[in-house]
Amino acid sequence: MAGPVVVAAAVVIEGDRVLLTQRPGGTHLAGAWEFPGGKLEQDESPQAALVRELREELGVESEVGEVLDVTWWRYPMKSVLLLFYRARITGGVISHLGVADHVWARREELDGYAFPEADEAVLGKIRALLGGG
Repeated sequence: MAGPVVVAAAVVIEGDRVLLTQRPGGTHLAGAWEFPGGKLEQDESPQAALVRELREELGVESEVGEVLDVTWWRYPMKSVLLLFYRARITGGVISHLGVADHVWARREELDGYAFPEADEAVLGKIRALLGGG
């Protein structure tokens, strides 16, 4: 098996809501909800990859902050190293260029979304950031 796929994901919080995007059909884990982002390209930093992915998938400009969490997960066909960063949208209007849908979810709504297993570990930290521990 090749080395892990390295993915940068954005945790964008505005007020009491976090941005979630839905994976499009025809992709690995199609229909699952996740934090926007994507795979790093060769010689690309995680922060640059995240800015690029948010532009390509959502049509927005962004600023990447500190690392929130790092998770390694093994799926049957591949391993993934996920780097979760705090980020904020600095320009543009969200469009569905590379995602099926998006929502701004409150803490109490997160359990209603089907996340990939690899995202489960970071959800506790996100719930704490949204309030209520």
